[in-house]
Amino acid sequence: MKSTTIAGPLLSLVMIVLPAAVAQPQEKTWSHFNGDLRAQKYSPLGQITPENVKNLTAVWRVHTGDKYSGIGTPPRTGAHMRGTPPGADKLPPTVWSATPLFVNDTLYLGTPFYRIFALEPDTGKIKWTYDTKAVLEALTQPDLKNRGVAYWQAEAITPGAPCQKRIYIGTMDAKLHAVDADTGKACADFGGGGIVDINQWNTEKNKWPLSILQPPTMFKDFLFVGWAGKDWADAEAPAGNLFALDARTGALRWTFNALPKEVAAKTGTANVWASMSVDTERDILYIPVSSPSPNFFGGNRLDPIPLGTSVTALKIATGEVLWSRQLVHHDIWDFDTNAAPTLVDITKDGRSIPALVQTSKQGFLYVLNRETGEPIYPIEERPVPKSTVPGEVAAPTQPYVPLPKPVVDDTWPGIFPLADITSFGYCTRKLKELKYEGRFTPPSLEGSLIYPGTIGGVEWGGGSVDPNKQIFVVNSNSVVQIYKLLTRADYDKATAAPGATETGGYFPMTGAPYGFQLSTFLNPFGMPCWKPPYGSIAAFDLKTGQQLWKKPFGQVQQWGFYMPESWGTVTIGGPVITASGLIFIGGSMDSRVRALDLRTGEVLWQGQVAAPAVALPAIYEYKGKQYVTFAAGGNSILTPQVSDEIVTFALPN
Repeated sequence: MKSTTIAGPLLSLVMIVLPAAVAQPQEKTWSHFNGDLRAQKYSPLGQITPENVKNLTAVWRVHTGDKYSGIGTPPRTGAHMRGTPPGADKLPPTVWSATPLFVNDTLYLGTPFYRIFALEPDTGKIKWTYDTKAVLEALTQPDLKNRGVAYWQAEAITPGAPCQKRIYIGTMDAKLHAVDADTGKACADFGGGGIVDINQWNTEKNKWPLSILQPPTMFKDFLFVGWAGKDWADAEAPAGNLFALDARTGALRWTFNALPKEVAAKTGTANVWASMSVDTERDILYIPVSSPSPNFFGGNRLDPIPLGTSVTALKIATGEVLWSRQLVHHDIWDFDTNAAPTLVDITKDGRSIPALVQTSKQGFLYVLNRETGEPIYPIEERPVPKSTVPGEVAAPTQPYVPLPKPVVDDTWPGIFPLADITSFGYCTRKLKELKYEGRFTPPSLEGSLIYPGTIGGVEWGGGSVDPNKQIFVVNSNSVVQIYKLLTRADYDKATAAPGATETGGYFPMTGAPYGFQLSTFLNPFGMPCWKPPYGSIAAFDLKTGQQLWKKPFGQVQQWGFYMPESWGTVTIGGPVITASGLIFIGGSMDSRVRALDLRTGEVLWQGQVAAPAVALPAIYEYKGKQYVTFAAGGNSILTPQVSDEIVTFALPN
């Protein structure tokens, strides 16, 4: 099997001229989830430098009130009961990964209770709030989640007319709201009274709502809306449609579906639940496509699904596929393509190449020509292990990227002696029970050691790039997980145990011949059975593909103590680079935010926040002053600790 590339006609022949893009003062704003539509996560601001960053201090903190850890009395008692059935009186815990937006001289953010806050950027004073009044129930996710809001403004502003500038927020119950960015009032001309029900297009296998947890991607008068579903629940699930809506009216312009018609009835998902990027000059939308259902058994979907687990380029006007690069063949590991590709021009062999860098859970960095999808650095097809599960046929080869060097090694790190000794040899005994054949070991009935697992490699924060230096920075996880398939009879017996979370438990995969058990390879005391570091951050020279440096990142916080810095931590959320040579990043489980030196990876500054800041920071300038803002909300994958804090840092006056 060869690496799948689907190419359309010559781009020059298929591009349709669209209205000119609205000019935004990007040098001072943070107007999109990833900073800009190229997903570079780069700020050209330079007031904060490696020399003065040590003086950075918190200038304001705001608590929204929208948090819940799952323990004690929920806040806003009764709010979560809106429209829920009798007895549904427990509020799910919150996961807050919202990137704040700074645009229109205002800081905007969404919360896990699906409210919008508009704040003064230099003081944190609340200008207005908007409540979607969404049902706060775990309809598709174990937690209430929100990754922020999107901003749009008309090309020509009509004075005095409402909703010439808009903020959009989605909800877990599949509602997309549009409100006036100046007043916080609903835009009556968008859908029905300011709301579009995305679930109206969930017409096949409607088993759960198409949750809008990631803010839409906005370009010109388009809103591109992906969705999140109920992972690992069903073999046959809603198809992963991507919707292009009119930003003014909410009308559907086109729909993209990654599943071939001949296999769509037997599977589902292959959806776009992460952020997307746009080549604004070429009018191309780049989407990270996830894996088909069921995630860990593919016996029902042996026919090719070439767009599954891919990075795919679409023509913005119509949704037509221009090219697609499949990153995993017949994905049975849940290796979703989980972050927007970063668009950057690379100087290689004396010429400038329009490129993109796609991160992955596999730990590979795919560097592709963004016009054609062809590799800039070679991608090899390598043989991988066969499956021993009855009914499964694993792909014989998988794409492998030797350069840039993978951020996760080919072989798992090995037993951590400290964890093994303190558990009286548990780790060694457990390892003997598991199947392990290197990278791409398939799930099995006896249990397979998987490295990297679905939490490993690079998560949805993706990487960032300095487009001038052509240096790419990315944080990654080194996590060993255990994948075990269970016959339906064994699954039914096992599920008398407590329910599942995002990091482990039993998952039905209803309609498949097997259920699934996920666990992380820990000893009975909760210590990782594999050697640290558990998280790292690295920099790469895109001109050569060479790794410039790699460092453990973060500190494990356990039992009231900080573990050695050399251990690092699992991280959720990505880095942001500034023109002055700084990397700002939260992400670690120790509830700290940091500034690193782009040249060396050395930590130059760190600040304490209320919970892990599992979101991209926003960097902006307002009234001549540079600010760095983090949402410190927490994520149950890291720790149970949650918060509702927005904190903004700046240099002293």
